[in-house]
Amino acid sequence: MNKKPSSDETTNQKETNHNEQETLIHSEINNKQTSNKKPLKKFLKWTLGFFILFVVLIFAGYMMVILNGEKLLKENLEKMDMLEASIIYDHNGNEVRKLYKENREIVNMDEIPELMVDAFIATEDKRFNEHGGVDLWAIGRALYKDLVSGEIVEGGSTITQQLAKNMFLSSEKTVFRKVQEASIAIALENQYSKDEIIAMYLNQIYFGQGNVYGVKAASEIYFGKEDLNDLELWEIATLAAIPKAPSYYNPIDDSEKSKERRAIVLQLMYEQNLIAKSEMSEASKVDYKPISVEKQSYVSFIDYVILEAADKTGLTEDELREGGYRIYTTLDTNVQQVLEKTFSEDQWFPESGPEQQVQASMVIMDHNTGELKGMIGGRDTVQKGLNRALIPRQPGSSFKPIAVYAPALETGSWQPYSNLKDEPIKFGDYEPKNYYEHQYLGQVSMVKAIEDSINIPAVWLLNEIGIQTSLDFINNIGIELDENDRNLSIALGGLTTGVTPLDMTEAYSSFANNGTWTEATSIRKVINDLGETIYLAEPLTKEVMSEQNAYYMTKMMEEVVLEGTGYKAQMNRSVAGKTGSTQVGLPEVTDPKATRDLWFVGYTPEWTAAVWMGFDKTDTQHYLTVTSSYPAQLFSQVMTQSLADVPSSSFVKPEGVEELVQPPTSVDDLTILYDERNRAVELTWSPVEGNDNFYLVYKKEDKDKNYELVFTTFEPYVIDIAIKEKKKYQYYVITYNNKYELYSRKSNTVNIEIPKEKKNDVRFEDLFPFFR
Repeated sequence: MNKKPSSDETTNQKETNHNEQETLIHSEINNKQTSNKKPLKKFLKWTLGFFILFVVLIFAGYMMVILNGEKLLKENLEKMDMLEASIIYDHNGNEVRKLYKENREIVNMDEIPELMVDAFIATEDKRFNEHGGVDLWAIGRALYKDLVSGEIVEGGSTITQQLAKNMFLSSEKTVFRKVQEASIAIALENQYSKDEIIAMYLNQIYFGQGNVYGVKAASEIYFGKEDLNDLELWEIATLAAIPKAPSYYNPIDDSEKSKERRAIVLQLMYEQNLIAKSEMSEASKVDYKPISVEKQSYVSFIDYVILEAADKTGLTEDELREGGYRIYTTLDTNVQQVLEKTFSEDQWFPESGPEQQVQASMVIMDHNTGELKGMIGGRDTVQKGLNRALIPRQPGSSFKPIAVYAPALETGSWQPYSNLKDEPIKFGDYEPKNYYEHQYLGQVSMVKAIEDSINIPAVWLLNEIGIQTSLDFINNIGIELDENDRNLSIALGGLTTGVTPLDMTEAYSSFANNGTWTEATSIRKVINDLGETIYLAEPLTKEVMSEQNAYYMTKMMEEVVLEGTGYKAQMNRSVAGKTGSTQVGLPEVTDPKATRDLWFVGYTPEWTAAVWMGFDKTDTQHYLTVTSSYPAQLFSQVMTQSLADVPSSSFVKPEGVEELVQPPTSVDDLTILYDERNRAVELTWSPVEGNDNFYLVYKKEDKDKNYELVFTTFEPYVIDIAIKEKKKYQYYVITYNNKYELYSRKSNTVNIEIPKEKKNDVRFEDLFPFFR
């Protein structure tokens, strides 16, 4: 039987159990507290570890950014050299044109007004002077706005970052590119001062209009001001407004949007205490008025300058346009303006065709120095357009002095008044004709042949001296002919390729410059962006003929202008020159007056010039029907005005040169009578002074083409009985100087018709049978 415990025992047992429970509970609580402290410690340890790692990574990343920036900057240092416009100057050192791919002129910090610097900093990066290339505050603000909007609305780039992007990077919006931009910006800040960075930025930024870069070029394009210190506040603010969207905010393309953006710039400047409120208000109200831009001038000359500069310096055209070179030229702007004005006036040109305009070109050169004074390539010249002064054309008779007469004088066997044949002659398969096909004089002096541009004497004389003699002379004066030009047609300017007006100007300068050929040049010197002279012109010169023969050529070509085909080239000063024309060469065109090319090449004691005139493409609707009087009068018009301020002078005979022996005086009063009783013709004239003179009497029957020499006499009369009734006869007389072998001009021509013989008349030969 079980015994029940007593109450005391029960009570003790309960207390024991309670104590055990409390102990157990406390133990569980302690166990729980202990187990809860372990994860917290672990968490804290991991957090600290991640933080340290984060700091290390940030530091490592920062170091990588720094090192990468320095590396990128070092690798791309050449990009720090911004493209700069080259400048062309005229012969007085005045700027006439800028050459550029990017229209930019570099300015130093001391040339940039402080207010301009303030305007760009206030607009683009107000904390520019405080950050080290990257503005964390601006980046944070930009990130917040981008997150709120859900897209990239603000970049947060500093001026230094913009400079890094524009100079070294593309404009793509990627994280990698932004990191590179930041790294280069930091490197720039480490390498350059704030002044250097802002100067680079202002020289580099794009200002619209296709190719305007940097504040100076922008100032000139939009306001016509070269000195930035001349800019007013509203103009500075207008420029500072453009970089945000150059095609949108530049004042030429949209003056209203430009004005609106300018107001924002001014407001920013006011808020940053850079200008007063009244200044802001006044500058905001100004309306932009575009500056007047003159039509581009001097294009033919400048195009040639670029060609010559590239040839002489070895630089490419792109290098010349972007390297900041200073090219000092020989351009006389007065001469060039005269050329361009005259070529714009229709009165100096023959009538144009239905689809083409009659074109022309002209080159003017100082033959004493070789310096080109002016050049024009056409009546409608445009930059990099067709420059006809450099296009080969057939020179016609203007080539005769070069190909025939000068080399003939140089042989020593011919003189200006030497007699040349002028009669129909066939040279193998070649049968040249005179311009007036049926007019031949039998023989003429060299002077006469040049003066009237007679073809046969030129071809005959070339045949006499030999083609090689001619080719050697032509080559010596800088003209290279085709290998197929070894023929007599070169006497009349019939060339395979032709010659340019510039070629002809150089060649004729040899006559004007006492026998010295001088290379034409449009450049005096070229200076690079470091101020170093990389090219200094030293035109080539060489003696191509004696002073005496050059003087003789000048005296003969003076006659061309005074009495011959070039009379329209006469000026208020001494002029020598030669005309030229070429046949149209189209079987469908039967007009005897039709021509393809017209020339006048001539010179004064000061300058030499060549004029070409014609159509670019000759066809049945486009050919000329006028003479070389047109280029001759164009020469006169341009040269008269161009030389207006140059003292007039005459051609001077060089020392030691013999004066040109003049031919004997011509007979000018030849008279003719018919002696009916004696059936004879009597010719009489006044005697010509000179002991060495005698007379040559020429005669032809009306039906004959050519005259024949029928009498040689020392007396001023002859009697001709070799006549027939009902025939018509013509006579003229030439005076001949036996000492110098010189011929006068022919006398006046006299005509007579022999009447029918009357029956039972006593004939002269019946009275004097020995005359039969």
